Amino acid sequence: MKEKLLVSACLLGEKVRYDGKGFEIGEIDRLREKFELIPMCPEVLGGLSVPRDPAEIRNGLVLTVNGKDVTKNYEESAWITLDYCRRNGITKAVLKARSPSCGKDRIYDGTYSGRLIEGHGVACRLLMENGIEVYTENEIGGLWK
Repeated sequence: MKEKLLVSACLLGEKVRYDGKGFEIGEIDRLREKFELIPMCPEVLGGLSVPRDPAEIRNGLVLTVNGKDVTKNYEESAWITLDYCRRNGITKAVLKARSPSCGKDRIYDGTYSGRLIEGHGVACRLLMENGIEVYTENEIGGLWK
């Protein structure tokens, strides 16, 4: 039986991003060989629509480009994601870099200028604080060690 790996649904091509698009990362087939991939979009789990206004973290709050505070949605979705991981024995995740939910190490600065700052997205931070190993699509090589 393969180890389960939580993966941001947008990285598996699901059209759940804020702009209604998805990605497909090159290493998907390789990941599927080693892991059972579990797609999840914390933002959609938190009740946000597709498409939706882009959001960034500013002063500890998640705000849309139009100034709407969606922090509660992001926090609830992070807890739902963590609970799912705990109930299903998931100890590793590949999340979307720079996202206000899934970003690891570097996220957008809240000014919608494309500038990055040090920090984690809401779900990423909660998962890491609870022992889940988090990688971005740019760090998948760490899963082969």
